[in-house]
Amino acid sequence: MSYLDNKEPPKREERLKACISYGGTLCDLANKTRGCCMDDGERSFSQGSICLLLPGLAMLNSLPDNVVLLHGAIGCGSCAHSQNANARSGGNVRWGKVKDALWLSTALNEFDVISGGEVKLEKAIIEADLRYRPATITVVAGCVPGIIGDDIDGLIDKVQPRVSARLIPVHCEGFKTKIWATAYDAVYHGIGRKLLEEPEYNKPLDLDEVEQFKEKYIRSHTVNLLNVSSMGRGDEVELTRLLNSIGLEVNVFPIFAKTEEMYKVTQAALSISTCPTHDDYFVKYLKEKFGVPYILKHMPIGIENTNEWLRSAAEFFGVSEQAEKLIEKENEELKEALKEYLPLFKGKRAVIGAGEFRALATSGLLQELGFEIVGIRSYHHDEFAEGEYDKLIKAGAKDAVINIANSQPFEEANILKRLKPDIFLGHWNGNGTATKLGIATHVVYNTGINYIGYKGVYDLARRIYRQLTNTTFNKKLSQHIRLPYTENWYEADPFKHIKVSGGNVDE
Repeated sequence: MSYLDNKEPPKREERLKACISYGGTLCDLANKTRGCCMDDGERSFSQGSICLLLPGLAMLNSLPDNVVLLHGAIGCGSCAHSQNANARSGGNVRWGKVKDALWLSTALNEFDVISGGEVKLEKAIIEADLRYRPATITVVAGCVPGIIGDDIDGLIDKVQPRVSARLIPVHCEGFKTKIWATAYDAVYHGIGRKLLEEPEYNKPLDLDEVEQFKEKYIRSHTVNLLNVSSMGRGDEVELTRLLNSIGLEVNVFPIFAKTEEMYKVTQAALSISTCPTHDDYFVKYLKEKFGVPYILKHMPIGIENTNEWLRSAAEFFGVSEQAEKLIEKENEELKEALKEYLPLFKGKRAVIGAGEFRALATSGLLQELGFEIVGIRSYHHDEFAEGEYDKLIKAGAKDAVINIANSQPFEEANILKRLKPDIFLGHWNGNGTATKLGIATHVVYNTGINYIGYKGVYDLARRIYRQLTNTTFNKKLSQHIRLPYTENWYEADPFKHIKVSGGNVDE
């Protein structure tokens, strides 16, 4: 039975045995995963985390002609305000049209917790449909309806005949999982259950022989390029350029995908993941339900990862020779372009903190530029990372500190104080700790700039070069500001609160 036969996806803790707690060296972690002896993934003390509503809303707010109806407490939608810039810029660079993301909330209160929120949700769905006339309304369930037992799916089935918009339930109850990457599964689950049927008006009644041939040819050379908002338009353009260069058509999905065209994802010849952490749930469903094969190996960040990503697609379509010529050309041009930056990078020490695959792939990119990787902080660990560990170990990072942590800034501060790297790469909301310690920082992800493919290697190198040639700001800042941790904590084992098999590390 498919997971999509159920109302909501399983937790990643169950489906992938994912964990969020580990502290040690990269080599030790690689040995643990091979021996299937990972610890239970808990902490005796936890300081901050991320709710799966954050990535879930980032995906849903990108969908054109969609209303996001958040069923829960009104504060749960606060992250949508910061995401609106991506929705506006994303629409502008794709269609030349600036449009705000549209999100509403049922704003459940204490009374609703006692009496139930289904009546309020029903009224909100009908009003949103009448007021905005959207193509879709994505009903996103937060923690409150999950706790009080509101039947979101049952209500949607009841209300659907009364509204013109397609209603899509998306279960993002944060209390159910500590792996916030489950949000990608939740959004894909809703889309897969409700939006992949081909509209009747899209089905040609009578095509002549030439048009039939063209349509069949295009489908047989189309690749689903999956993007869950983990890359911006510049990165999409770079990967599309590479795939077009070996004769392939590209269908970007699901962000900014129009409702009436979503069915096309079921008719492609191949799905190629840009991040296995994000995409495994959906590509496996497309294979199971629609027979669309998939490639789920590499994140095309870094030179060798991009080479292998491109080779995998080319091999599937039988155009490996064409791909090798392209790879040789791109590598030569990139090698020449990087010459002026590499002397500065040689021997510099780096720590990277990000989502699992981005952290590991970016570490590999920095190794290619001459950096020594001394620390990696991944938001979670699952089976897809194991091949990346081997790559990093072979390149000399076997003794690098690795911290599996869903945020936990107190561990990060301790690690950075010990390692004293030359640069830290983290998400825009996660670089404050390193900055206040006087460490040069650079953002590891921003939809407005390039990170992926060959262009991403060059652009990231250029930006890091600029950061490292002038580190005065961070150093000055560290002299006038302090983090809220005592010297006793900096002297303690940073992983003392991570529970291990048979007991707890801390006393």
